[in-house]
Amino acid sequence: MYNILISGYYGFNNIGDESILRTVIDNLREKLPDVEITVLSQSPAQTAEKYGVKAARRMNLWDILRSVRRCDMLLSGGGSLLQDATSSRSILYYLFLLRLAQLLGKRTFIYSQGIGPISGGRNRRYTAYVLSRADGIVVRDGKSRDLLLELGVPGGLIHVTADPVLRVRAPGPELGRNILAEEGCPRREDRLTVGWAVKSRKPNKDFLREVEKCILWLREEYGADSVLIPFFHDEDVGICQTVAARLDGQAGCLRKKHLSEETLSIIGCMDVLVGVRLHSLIYAAVMGTPMIGISYDPKVESFLSSIRRPTPFTVEEFTLEKFQDAFRDTMARREEIRETAGQCLEHLITKLDQNEELIREIMERAK
Repeated sequence: MYNILISGYYGFNNIGDESILRTVIDNLREKLPDVEITVLSQSPAQTAEKYGVKAARRMNLWDILRSVRRCDMLLSGGGSLLQDATSSRSILYYLFLLRLAQLLGKRTFIYSQGIGPISGGRNRRYTAYVLSRADGIVVRDGKSRDLLLELGVPGGLIHVTADPVLRVRAPGPELGRNILAEEGCPRREDRLTVGWAVKSRKPNKDFLREVEKCILWLREEYGADSVLIPFFHDEDVGICQTVAARLDGQAGCLRKKHLSEETLSIIGCMDVLVGVRLHSLIYAAVMGTPMIGISYDPKVESFLSSIRRPTPFTVEEFTLEKFQDAFRDTMARREEIRETAGQCLEHLITKLDQNEELIREIMERAK
């Protein structure tokens, strides 16, 4: 039996990170049936019940130490954990966990992560030091690999696959339709429906004003309904409600906290998804919904490039005029966008199996 300890940004009700955890757990169990999983979580009881795993408090030193001691491998799982754009504290926390596991003689593995940006000199040196001692490194895009090579991590350790959320199972549309109706945003067959997944951390007021102009233009030009979708509920719901209120009934807003499957189904009910958050765009690709990405981070551009979808603007560059061009182009090529994204996803999903194959090899060598 393998005892694997998973660390990440779990237990915070972030739909993207919880989707990562679900797909990582499901695929470890499918590919490595004799596995026991423990997760470091902000909400251990909730995580244990939801995923059927053991869980420990992610910020409690004694819980961490006990969990690392009893594991065979620490899996640093998914998302953008190793970056210092948020703060140095975050990257140092995840590197500390990896280094502790290494000092205790445990295997360490980076699971389809997006690496960077890493700006601080100390953070760059410590990242190179810890990851050069990892047993396996899988990153989700070429830019992450290039950064690690720049830092001095041996190229032979690094493999490029894709974001693990691409393997999430697509639900049917009925669940989403029911939720939209319950929340006062019914899906009307005679109208276009456009979803908006904006990001509210460090909100850009100019950007939000342009979003409001775009929603009004969609209503005037296409008679379209717009729905604001809080993707990381605790962060996003406030700004979504503010935008909806300023539009005085011209846009709907989802106010309740929804599970990953529910949010997938909601996005599947949209005719177009306009997304700032990375995993909203991944969900759109999974559900076959044409998307327009707005970049706030290179990871957004990397994903869109992997499905051959351009990134027409960043948050800072976003204007009504540029959006009009992007939206008209998307409407004209909806079927082509769906088909191309679907073909790219098939290829990316097959690459993801490399994670479990490498984990199996590493654990077999350790016997």
